[in-house]
Amino acid sequence: MGYIVLALGAAGASTPRTPARDLAITGAVTQMVSHGLVTGALFLLTGVLWDRAQSYDLGRYGGIAGRAPVFTKLVVVAAFASLGLPGLSGFIAEFQIFAGVIGTGTAGTVVTGGLAILGVLITAALFLRVLHHAFLGRPGELTPRVGDVRPYELAAVAPLLLLSVIIGIAPRWLLDLIEPVAAQIAALVAR
Repeated sequence: MGYIVLALGAAGASTPRTPARDLAITGAVTQMVSHGLVTGALFLLTGVLWDRAQSYDLGRYGGIAGRAPVFTKLVVVAAFASLGLPGLSGFIAEFQIFAGVIGTGTAGTVVTGGLAILGVLITAALFLRVLHHAFLGRPGELTPRVGDVRPYELAAVAPLLLLSVIIGIAPRWLLDLIEPVAAQIAALVAR
């Protein structure tokens, strides 16, 4: 959500209306959509762990991939979408935000945009550490309680992640909805 604030702040700091300003706002709105999809999926998936073992303590899990391969794949896709990997909705949003923020050209936005990119790297390191330990590491004490996703759980999570993939591969339909609104928001910010 910080990227959204960054994009809107950069748009507000850029006094003349520029394509970079519009791009930052479009990226912010796209990030809102992406965040809703991906974070919703991540919350549902952590709910699966809670349902099985009544604990969110990742230190007590390990080797989940061997017991729950479909669950593991869903978590990996959701984590990678949250990181903003290409082919997923987070990439489209974050690319627009960073390009728009840096493209506004003001010294402050270029510096904060660069610092925000460091945030992506830190988030990636944390997600990869969790995936390595909880899913690929040695089995933990709670791992035997974890089973694969049930059909109703898959039916709740899969559409969110599928939509994230669709947006990541073919975002034009969503951007066609967002860009006119982003232009209106840019005009309001310019006042």
